[in-house]
Amino acid sequence: MKITTFNPQIVTKDPEPVLKTFEALGFEKRHELKGIGEKEVTGIRMKSPDGFYLDISVVGDIPVAHDLVGIRMNVDDFEEAYNLLISQGFKNVYGDKTVDLKKSRSAMLISPTGYGINLVKHIKE
Repeated sequence: MKITTFNPQIVTKDPEPVLKTFEALGFEKRHELKGIGEKEVTGIRMKSPDGFYLDISVVGDIPVAHDLVGIRMNVDDFEEAYNLLISQGFKNVYGDKTVDLKKSRSAMLISPTGYGINLVKHIKE
């Protein structure tokens, strides 16, 4: 398994203060994808002038008490990475389901100590 992308991710109900802070730090919004999965999550990808990435996941109806910080990790072999993380005690927040879109497959996995990894594999057409 090869890790192809590795960057921080913030999960929030209120993206405006997060966007404002990172725009002040020089980050620019690269793209926004609305309606991810059954819970209608919005994904925002930002990039700094130095090439650093930040993902912001806006969760409308998912109960989160406060913003969460985790890691987005893109891989070339989803099953291998998923099974490795599960074997390390991570739990999939979707139960046994994954978020399967036309161009990606993903799952948000939470470690035994509480940090999250948003595991993603991009599907090339």
